[in-house]
Amino acid sequence: QVQLVESGGGSVQAGGSLRLSCGASTSIYILNCMGWFRQAPGKEREGVATFRPGSGDKTSYADSVKGRFTISRDIGKKMIYLQMNNLKPEDTAAYFCAAAFTGGDSCNLYPPAYAYWGQGTQVTVSS
Repeated sequence: QVQLVESGGGSVQAGGSLRLSCGASTSIYILNCMGWFRQAPGKEREGVATFRPGSGDKTSYADSVKGRFTISRDIGKKMIYLQMNNLKPEDTAAYFCAAAFTGGDSCNLYPPAYAYWGQGTQVTVSS
């Protein structure tokens, strides 16, 4: 079983920045895909950003966060990160780190494709 633990959430003003962290219990290179997802109250979980560790860290982003969010990793620390800049109130959600042993060169943003999930970290953006 792959264990994932998120941290770094908090409350910020619109236009501010946060960096989320996700620690993995195993080397990220044995995972086919990793990513960040979010879920606001009353809404379905949606993909935010993904990458493929074994394929040159190829990334995918939701249109709503392109140019504002960046996914990255630190191999030695077995960590992935989500740098979130120019945050907007609509970014308010619980953010989840996820991993999968399935997926192609470009990891999708579809939550059911990911088998392993962290507990979530709350991000609240005020106007």
